[in-house]
Amino acid sequence: MSTLTLIRHGQANSTATDEASYDRLSDLGHQQAQWLGAHLRDTRAHHTRLFTGTLRRHIETADGLGTNLTPTRDERLNELEYFTLAHLLTEQHNIPFPKEQADFISHLPTVFQHWKDEKLEGAPETYAYFQSRIRDALADIAAGTGPALVVTSGGLIANALAQQMELGVAATARMAIAIFHTSLHQFHPIGGHLSPVLFNATPHLDTPDRSLSKTNI
Repeated sequence: MSTLTLIRHGQANSTATDEASYDRLSDLGHQQAQWLGAHLRDTRAHHTRLFTGTLRRHIETADGLGTNLTPTRDERLNELEYFTLAHLLTEQHNIPFPKEQADFISHLPTVFQHWKDEKLEGAPETYAYFQSRIRDALADIAAGTGPALVVTSGGLIANALAQQMELGVAATARMAIAIFHTSLHQFHPIGGHLSPVLFNATPHLDTPDRSLSKTNI
């Protein structure tokens, strides 16, 4: 079993209200990925494999890292469709899409709970399937040889951590909201299990001149 380092993609289109328009990096998102790539090279971080989802923001982030590793694309590493689920929540339960960040903080756990309880008719996938594809994808990667970088999204990372820590929906949602763009999250094999040993690390952004470049929305 190998060590996995999960990376959230760089900042995307934060003004989007649908999946397609969100799925591209902002100028800052591209810069965040380049800074992280430089950090990995400067610290001589050792990774022999690179995996990404198939979303544009995953691919752009991985390209920006400049690792020279040939990426493996795996759609199981794609994010849950938050905007799609949120619009279903509005249509079916009259719960409006958030307009302010403070509203988003309370909105995400509501989306997650309705999704888990199968109260969103027409959801693109079930909550149970989302959980199983995360578990299967990371298990398959961990079964390979050599430490791996995995470029994916914040919701997937939060749920992967929650699976290992046996967290409930509300705690998982709070964790997802806290995850910074291009942050590092590491799972290390301990006792036959993937154990979280690093969460939300941003060493490439933790300098005074980059303090305003640390984003999570």
